Amino acid sequence: MQYISRALYRDQALSAIRDAILGGDLAPGEAIKDVELAERLGLSRTPVREALARLVDEGLVESKPHSYTRVTPLRTAPVRDALAVVQAMHALAARLAVPRMKDADLVAMRTANARFAAALDAGDVPAALAADDEFHGVAVRCGDNFAVAATIDRYTPLVRRLERLRFAGSTGRHSVVMHDEIVSACAAGDADLAADLVERNWATLFDLLEEN
Repeated sequence: MQYISRALYRDQALSAIRDAILGGDLAPGEAIKDVELAERLGLSRTPVREALARLVDEGLVESKPHSYTRVTPLRTAPVRDALAVVQAMHALAARLAVPRMKDADLVAMRTANARFAAALDAGDVPAALAADDEFHGVAVRCGDNFAVAATIDRYTPLVRRLERLRFAGSTGRHSVVMHDEIVSACAAGDADLAADLVERNWATLFDLLEEN
């Protein structure tokens, strides 16, 4: 019999619950019951509880012992704080990456942006998010700084709901042009300009935060 580790079940639960929160299936402020989640996921309560503890650390879930566990409301202050960190780390990644970029990396960015544009045109928000992650991920990979990558991974979930709102609306299309400008700066070897453009790209989410 093949042994499946508890960590694998926890990661499975973590991915499923996080996707449900970011996708809106679990709404901000909605109560979460580990028993019900475990039944829906076909898992025991232990990996679900471990996944919820991780999501508390990420800021997507909040819990008070013997009182409640619920999806964290979209509160302005913590999301703004997380967005500022994510914005700064992506800008730093771009600055570190430009001197190391090869032609294949520029092609990867252009290809990802084309997929991003197509997803927006089709109204496919999950595909747009995936393509946007792929686009910015090129610089993160080329920058090759584990602390930058880890910090982005740590705080991106808190801003993901804002990204979904942006890409679901007409203003999301502006990012296609901004991505093209970033690629041009990278191709020209201008690390400072690339970092500045990346910072501006992420700054578009701050206005959306004020609206919500």
